[in-house]
Amino acid sequence: MVKILAGEKGEGKTKKMIDMANAASKEAKGSIVFVDDDNSHMYDLHYSVRFVETPKFIMENPQVFRGFVCGILSQNSDIETIYIDGLNHIMDKISDADFVSFIQELDKTSKEAEMDMVMIISRKTDALPAEVQQYLI
Repeated sequence: MVKILAGEKGEGKTKKMIDMANAASKEAKGSIVFVDDDNSHMYDLHYSVRFVETPKFIMENPQVFRGFVCGILSQNSDIETIYIDGLNHIMDKISDADFVSFIQELDKTSKEAEMDMVMIISRKTDALPAEVQQYLI
């Protein structure tokens, strides 16, 4: 299932997600993956959390990013949760309707793979489309 941490920049979303990933890594029977757009938080994560930095990959649209996630899943069939920070680089370039479709596609992918995805979006929760409100945590 997809879960979204939303809020304005500087509200501590990344720290909260790092804490979630570290806590999950202690109890996980499978793998925990943390995807970020830079490596500034790499050393804040428990050594068992697989860190993936995205700048070396061109992610200009939601379909490319979904393919990237599917590539991660194809490399490891026991992933329990993927934590995704820095998603705004993609979301700032698309409409709300495309954003809703993107989240719904990722939710379908996560259910098919029987794993969770937790994503950060730097936007006020009341500014998100109504269709994605159900994914907020």
